[in-house]
Amino acid sequence: MKVYSLSGPSGTGKSTSALAFAHKLGVEAIIDDGLLIINGVKVAGVSAKFEKNTITAVRRAIFTEQEHREAVKKALASYKVEAILLIGTSTKMTNSIAKQLELGPIEHYYQVEDVRSLKEIQKARFIRQTQGKHVMPIPYRQVEQNFFKRLVQKGMEIFSSKREKIGETTIVRPDFQREYIEISKHVYVDLLTYCCNQQAIVQKVEHAQFVLGDQAEAILTIQVKLPIDYPLAAHVLELQQAVQESFYLHFGYELDAIHVQVKVALQKKKS
Repeated sequence: MKVYSLSGPSGTGKSTSALAFAHKLGVEAIIDDGLLIINGVKVAGVSAKFEKNTITAVRRAIFTEQEHREAVKKALASYKVEAILLIGTSTKMTNSIAKQLELGPIEHYYQVEDVRSLKEIQKARFIRQTQGKHVMPIPYRQVEQNFFKRLVQKGMEIFSSKREKIGETTIVRPDFQREYIEISKHVYVDLLTYCCNQQAIVQKVEHAQFVLGDQAEAILTIQVKLPIDYPLAAHVLELQQAVQESFYLHFGYELDAIHVQVKVALQKKKS
């Protein structure tokens, strides 16, 4: 069996990228947080995200409990797995998983920076820190009954480069994830509004909105000062750059898009 390792700190988006990365490597099986996932579907194991605290979650993730460990080993044998990707917070952790499951030595080691951009990692950390959300690389139908008392929502469908569906993700908030800072929507709006008002061309901010989904976007509608005897496009670009810099300064990651709609206030005719 070929064994691969993907490691990186918690909250950097390893599980989000796992399905696409495994498919790219030609690997059919993934071990992630105590689960054995084959071709995008959970086939054995119990997720560490069911645990009540981080200590038992780590123990679950590295298969210290015999019954859990033996169930996964049996499934690996019955499915005749030829290649597997182990996901962990460090190479020490993935080596421990390989040893517990008797998979043999890890042949190839990858870090999260090998599969995700810095921008993607920063965004993933922001979501973990401010919303406490974790991603499981398995379909929603396989977790919703077990997480009925906690946050659980559909994530995204994962496709190969040839647009072949290779799996789905599900978003959960485990019981042990108690330490996160929830930021009210008006904080984002206030920051965006303030940034706009600092620009010399802005007469009024009509609308400011922040959207955090697959993309992190700012949506702005501004009235500009008259007369327009200045290079408008260049000043709008400056506004976008100011918003981007301020957002990164305060929240630690960059927006994917900043949409600006420009309106010109009609001047009242003198009677």
